Amino acid sequence: MGAPQPGKSTPLVSRKSGQPATIVAVGDVRFGGRKVVLIGGPCAVENSDQMTRTAAYVSAAGGSMLRGGAWKPRTNPYDFQGLGEAGLEILAEARQASGLPVVTEVLDPRDVELVAETADMLQIGSRNVQNFPLLREAGASGRPVLLKRGMMTTINEWLSSAEYVLAAGGSDLVFCERGIRTFEPTLRNTLDVGSVAVLKDITHLPVIVDPSHAAGDVRFVTALARAAIAAGADGLLVETHFAPKQALSDGAQSLGPDQFADLAESCRAIARALDRDL
Repeated sequence: MGAPQPGKSTPLVSRKSGQPATIVAVGDVRFGGRKVVLIGGPCAVENSDQMTRTAAYVSAAGGSMLRGGAWKPRTNPYDFQGLGEAGLEILAEARQASGLPVVTEVLDPRDVELVAETADMLQIGSRNVQNFPLLREAGASGRPVLLKRGMMTTINEWLSSAEYVLAAGGSDLVFCERGIRTFEPTLRNTLDVGSVAVLKDITHLPVIVDPSHAAGDVRFVTALARAAIAAGADGLLVETHFAPKQALSDGAQSLGPDQFADLAESCRAIARALDRDL
């Protein structure tokens, strides 16, 4: 079948002949340029102390942005679902203390305006990649959008989802590969490193990778992060927690502070080999 081809169905996402790469700005952070953007933070916002401490060591390691879920889509309805609006307030406090822009997931079209008042970037998670009302609202919000790939979404379907965001008025969108569900159960998901190369070729938009959700196991996160940089990723979205065993969500794949710093240094070496910075 060959690689997906840009076409009339995704005119805003597809790269036109001779079109340069689009740089997506989130505050002072630039996606798609020479610098590889490192985003770090916990799966879920738990309390103010957690986020302030995390922001400090993410910044010290060279991180450019802070992540953290105020609302959490969980498979089991009885698992921790996040702090909601209180989580947004904590993210704002952490940004004030650290100077790092924040990205957080929005789940409901009705919450887009509220989340956009605090977040510097709106994340559309894998479960909502084809939630078309949400994509439209996010595109009309005026905020940059981080669009994760669905766990069973083809590249063409992913491109169409991005087109919804841009067709609604958005211009700043970053793709995020996070692994797809395959027959192989060893890791949580199968990281499609090839999608990075494909999207960099057929679109003009930046592409980053979430090695944490692909691995599902802290032992393999750094290796997948290195592979992502080598494939040309414009950034990494990494889960980190100052006490992973106490994390309310995804502790098994969350790096501790020292591990996060080691990942940053390791990936920095690969970026330099490709004449990039991290």
